Amino acid sequence: MLQKNAIYEALVTDYTAEGQGVAHVDGCAVFLPNAIAGERVRLRVEKAGKTWAAGKIVEILEKSPHRVNRECPVAKLCGGCDFWHMDYAEETRLKAERVKSCLNRLAGERLETVPILAAPDCRGYRNKAQYPVACQKGRAYAGFFRAGTHEVVENRRCLILPEETDRVKDAVMDYVNQYRVSVYDETAHRGLLRHIYVRRGAVSGEILVCLVCNGRKLPRAEALVERLKRIPGFAALVLSVNTKKGNAVLGDEFIPLYGPGYIQDTLCGLQFRLSPRSFYQVNHHQAQRLYRAAIDQAGITKEDTVLDLYCGVGTITLAMASAAGKVIGVEVIPQAVEDARENAARNGIANAEFFCGDAGQAALALEQQGVRPDVITVDPPRKGLSADAIEAISRMNPRRLVYISCDPATLARDVALLKEKGFLLRSAQAADLFPRCAHVETVCVLSRNK
Repeated sequence: MLQKNAIYEALVTDYTAEGQGVAHVDGCAVFLPNAIAGERVRLRVEKAGKTWAAGKIVEILEKSPHRVNRECPVAKLCGGCDFWHMDYAEETRLKAERVKSCLNRLAGERLETVPILAAPDCRGYRNKAQYPVACQKGRAYAGFFRAGTHEVVENRRCLILPEETDRVKDAVMDYVNQYRVSVYDETAHRGLLRHIYVRRGAVSGEILVCLVCNGRKLPRAEALVERLKRIPGFAALVLSVNTKKGNAVLGDEFIPLYGPGYIQDTLCGLQFRLSPRSFYQVNHHQAQRLYRAAIDQAGITKEDTVLDLYCGVGTITLAMASAAGKVIGVEVIPQAVEDARENAARNGIANAEFFCGDAGQAALALEQQGVRPDVITVDPPRKGLSADAIEAISRMNPRRLVYISCDPATLARDVALLKEKGFLLRSAQAADLFPRCAHVETVCVLSRNK
């Protein structure tokens, strides 16, 4: 067992799923933030267990050629990004390697490589931000949580966000400090403003501002609206009521304070209405590439019925509609289903239906109704598919299953379970929708073993 605060020398050999470097000392794995594979370092152990330890780099003895100067001044403190210390080539390599490793190790595959769709730009791509707010010495400020904590690190300019998004944050905090709007204290469960949620349409430029509050009223809301009107694209201000304890950001009630309560944007040539609870990929350019890859690999014909589980506001459902005979979308969030139906109508798509419900239960209900989709697409949350969903997919016996995932580990787990049901993995493609962050998307195509 390694000793806390002791200094050791080691070689960084790999990365964790969160992007930390992995070194080994006396058979013990040591996890190091801001490390790059291939570097030899002197490290200090900050936390020691029996088989693992958490450490910090004290000195880099042999520097990787992929190490670069951080462009973000708070990158070492902020928990939002993970890779400002390395070049983009190494970032995409480790992400593709992570997808391959998970599929080989957890799903029993023997993939030699997994291709990755690299992003053309690492700056300003993210179309959504959720800023937690805090107060220190009488001054309220916003930023992002330090990794593994709820300590808010102030970030005056986040490089992966459009400039307008940070301008919204600054306008809200200016209003909060001028009018002494209270900031939420999660320990005492007191105070009003909890989070600033901003969504910006990449094509439309429209901006939705949603203030998450521990209450139903916002003092001097008109003063905030006047500030926000100075920002190009501002279209809607919504109050989200969240009076519950816990980590959930958005509440269940949304009160429009200015504008229609939603914005519009264009994706894959289609118009979409986006409310605060609507799922919408945060990287517009890369989402289009990901969806095109999924549609191309789905092999849809005009005779096919396509079932899209976890459909959100219907982005991929409606993108597939022109190639299919009929598309059916399933989503558990009522507001997203309402948006999906509206999106189908505004795009003149008549061969799409949407149902509200849990994906697994809805799939079983559709199966009982005799629905036999030729192609099924799934884009589940990070936890992956439920047992009900896997069972229903198996019994529906689609010609092809297209699985879009934001977590390689749960994807690989589900691929292994689907293989037990008689499916085979036909292809795997990674896509980087989160440059400078540890997450990676993957699209896999599976079919029955004939």
